[in-house]
Amino acid sequence: MNNQNLAIKIKDLRNRKGFSQERLSEESKLSLRTIQRIEKGESVPRGDTLIKLTQALGVTPEDLLEWADVEDQGYLTLLNLSALTGLLFNPLLGIIIPLVMWILKKDKVKFVNNYGKKIISFQITWTMLVYVVFMVATRGSSIKFDFNLFDIVFALINFRVNEQLIYIVLVAILYLYNLILILENSRRIKKGKQSWYLPSILFLK
Repeated sequence: MNNQNLAIKIKDLRNRKGFSQERLSEESKLSLRTIQRIEKGESVPRGDTLIKLTQALGVTPEDLLEWADVEDQGYLTLLNLSALTGLLFNPLLGIIIPLVMWILKKDKVKFVNNYGKKIISFQITWTMLVYVVFMVATRGSSIKFDFNLFDIVFALINFRVNEQLIYIVLVAILYLYNLILILENSRRIKKGKQSWYLPSILFLK
């Protein structure tokens, strides 16, 4: 990690704690001038200074030094594509897998915290919509949790003209929209563009 990246991380951690530079100076027993030089990237904390600083910020030296202030497009793309598990296997997996990936890297890789919250919130919203359609279709008599994209395609191929056809089509449209959104956001991430996940209820803020 270069000086500037380390400086950004320290400032970010200080702000998360709600500390001013003066407060961090008091908590770490380091001079205000030292804090200012570190946050400007003019000085790299080492030894006792690093230990005092990380203790005041509530992190370990390893956490601070291993944090990468880079946009890991590969991980961001993988995080986005992990939502496909919800389409291919089970809608709940489309929430669980991105959630685990977000927790593991939210403080280590740039943009993962922001992207992860958006992806998870969208997948929760989407899953709720799918289950609502199923509840309406069955009049609340039963809810099937273990369905996937192949079940939807099979239902469309073998449909019979009845009142439930509209619900099958609605679920198919929801699946298609989610798939398009995942693929489009993967393309946008690779090009360094901002991704979007709409509509979405912000469950994670």
